[in-house]
Amino acid sequence: MSHDATLKLVTNLDRTGIDALLANVRRLARDKGLADLDQIFAGLETMSNEQVRAAVGQALAWTSGREGLSDLREPLELAELNLPNLR
Repeated sequence: MSHDATLKLVTNLDRTGIDALLANVRRLARDKGLADLDQIFAGLETMSNEQVRAAVGQALAWTSGREGLSDLREPLELAELNLPNLR
């Protein structure tokens, strides 16, 4: 029996959808005591699109190579895939 799992990637998120992903990342970071990651998204609601792009890149770099952060990296990667939708 095959257990083929397929992940459906959503690539049509707008700013509201991206913000929701990133707000969730911030909550998770806060819950895990990851103040540095939490701070990257401080003021998310007032960030320009360019600032959001930079924050996502910074957060991905911050999480890179760190163990046990897949619950944070996955929504960050999904947000990154949707950054071209920011206009």
